[in-house]
Order: sequence, then C-alpha cells, then structure tokens
Amino acid sequence: MQALELPKPLGPADFLEFDKQQAELGQLLFYDPILSGNRNISCGTCHNHELGSGDGLSLGIGEGGEGVGTKRTAGSGDDQIRKRIPRNSPALWNLGAKEISMLFHDGRVSISDVYGNGFNTPAEEWLPQGIENILAAQAMFPVTSQFEMAGNPKENEVAGAAHDRIDAVWPILAKRVRIIPEYGEMFVRTYSDVAQPSDVNITHIVNAIGAFIGLEWQSFDSPYDLYLSGNDSAMIPAAQNGQDLFFGKAGCATCHMGKLLTDQKFHALALPQFGPGRTRRFDPMVRDVGRMAQTDRLEDAYRFRTPALRNVALTSPYGHNGAYSTLEGIVRHHLDPESAFEIWQIEQAKLPNAPWLNEVDYIAYQDTRERERLKSNIDIQPVELSDAEVAEIVAFLNALTGGTSVKGRLGRPENVPSGLAVD
Repeated sequence: MQALELPKPLGPADFLEFDKQQAELGQLLFYDPILSGNRNISCGTCHNHELGSGDGLSLGIGEGGEGVGTKRTAGSGDDQIRKRIPRNSPALWNLGAKEISMLFHDGRVSISDVYGNGFNTPAEEWLPQGIENILAAQAMFPVTSQFEMAGNPKENEVAGAAHDRIDAVWPILAKRVRIIPEYGEMFVRTYSDVAQPSDVNITHIVNAIGAFIGLEWQSFDSPYDLYLSGNDSAMIPAAQNGQDLFFGKAGCATCHMGKLLTDQKFHALALPQFGPGRTRRFDPMVRDVGRMAQTDRLEDAYRFRTPALRNVALTSPYGHNGAYSTLEGIVRHHLDPESAFEIWQIEQAKLPNAPWLNEVDYIAYQDTRERERLKSNIDIQPVELSDAEVAEIVAFLNALTGGTSVKGRLGRPENVPSGLAVD
C-alpha cells in the first residue's frame, strides 16, 4: 500500500474557543453527583482524570455501582445494578476540536439544524435553544439515562421524569443546582444573562460542562506531535517505523486519518458482542447494531465511529465495547478481524463481577446467528504483519501519549458545592 502523507500538526487554532470561567464552573459540575437521580454518580465517575478520561472497564457500571475504575463494583442489595452500560466509556481527548461533528460510538449527537436547534440528538425538537457546542449538547443525555445517571423508575423524580419525556428531566436538575448558594453565585458571575440564581437553566449547566471538557482534555504535546513539528528525534526508532507502517503498509490511516487520526465515519470490524447490547425498542434480540440503530439503514449495521487516537495508550480497554485490554490485542484484531473474532474469549473483557447478569452478558456472544451476522459485515481486509511490525505499530501508538497535557489543566476537585462525595 502506498504511504499516505503525514497530517499537519495539531495546535490551539484547531480548537473551539471556550470560556475559562465557564470551564472552572464546569469542572465542579462534572464531578458533582448532584446531577444524578440518586445523587450517587457523576460524569467524573466514568470519565476520571486518573483513568485517562475513561473508567478502565470494558462496559461501565453506572448508577448503583460503588467505587471507581477497575475497583468499581456492581452494588449490592436493592441498589445493585440491573444491567451494565452497553458500551465502553469513550475517551474525551480533543473533543473540543473544530472538526468534531458528531459524538458517541454511534454518532447519535451531531451538528445539524434538522430540528432547528443546531443539533441532531435523541431529544430531537425537545432539545432547548442556547446550547453553545456539540460538547455541551452531548452532556444533556447521560443524566437522562436510567442505567447511567438517572436511576430506576420510582427511585427518584429524575428517573420518573425521564420515563415521561426526555426534556422533563432538565428543569429538575437545573433547580437542584441553582438553589445551592455557591453554585448560584458562580452562575451569576459567569453568565451575563443570569442576573439571579433563578435564571439558571440546563443550558447554562451543560455549556459549563462542555467548556470544561473542551479545555481540560486538549492534548497535542506527544512525541508524535513534536515529530510533526519538525523534531526528527522526538520519537524512538521503533515508533518511527510504526508510523511508517501506520500510514503505509498496515493501512491504519485509511480510517485513522487527519490531525485527529479519525475520519469520523463508521466501520464494521466484527468486534465480539457481549453484555446487554444497545437494542432498539422493537428489537427483541440482545445485540448492538451500532450506527444502524440511529439511521435504520441496513448498510449501517454493526458499524461504529472511528475513535481519535491521542493518548490511546491511557484509555484501555479498546473497541466500542472494550473487547481488548491491550493495544497489541486491538491492533491484531484490525489486521485480521474474522480470525481474531473466532479466537476471542469473554474472559478477555474487563467486567466487574455481577453473577446475576451472567446470562445476559453471554447471550450475544453465544448466539451463533448473530456471530455469523457480525462476520458477514467487515469493512477491512486482512493485512499480514510480522510480530516485530506489530510491536512497532504499538510503539507508535504509545508515542501518541502527551506530556504535561495528560494531567489536564484544572484536574479533579477535592470537593464540590453540593457537599456530596467526589469520585
């Protein structure tokens, strides 16, 4: 395969402008469980600074779980989880870049004016006006999800509202936040259209969270970035060889292209299915059909969005469902998806113990017809590489790890205005 041209360096001009004061407010909201139905989980639980902006699990443990990262448990008694989060917690690096046009593994939040509010989202026309960017738009939805942050029906008013209509959740959460005196004062100082705390609505909250994500997880100071900027010795020889393979023989850059190393398109790789799946309302099967669930087009079946790769070495496990815990594992899967699919074992997934979920966890994996459907939808051709070449690609992927940027800018707060515990 002919080598592709290397991208131009990524830099500050490639990002949207975010207000620092909003970001400081957003940092607190991001880690404050006040935005969850039962006040026991925050955005930072599953997108933690200590875990590369993820949670270290294949499939997350949402509302009802206890702890953080690989030590998080599935809860106990009446609070134990009813199902796992169907997909891997996506990394947040560089999502504030101007070229980002859609978010989530299936692209269910995208920039569009189809509903007259600037975005195409699960809320459709019920999404309010005033949302500043796509990062703020995506922050509207985890708080409405039963298994992520809202909780089970009848447990709290947020969960009940979510089962009424999606936009019924947001006024409840906005009131929760604005009646906390410290938050009320911060909103008045931060927003010109907030004269008093009672003016705060959900758009002010998510715009602050979006500003925090957009500023906090900017990263373009890796050895690879230095190399692109003209420092030929910034990457070790193995990483330079891996870069040549990535943009040439291995074909990785066919999809992982451009400054962000993503084409923002959807591809089917036959990653093995496990967990509860993300089924459509009329789909009786435990499975995840990816982009097709949003478009209802058969040609989109089992296709998922290409992830960006800065700091990928920090964001294990890999794939839309975290099927592989190592970079070598996910690289080898890409080189021969069908063969890798056949030998994969569910023990490779990082799933906190929850015996009452075992049956559901294994349904899709053991479904022979579903396995054949997955294998019949593969978008990449096998590529033969030696073990040494695979190791060089892994070395290149490690060279995408940033320097001081990996610690963030504001970091994780020690406490939040609600007084609730910070994960």
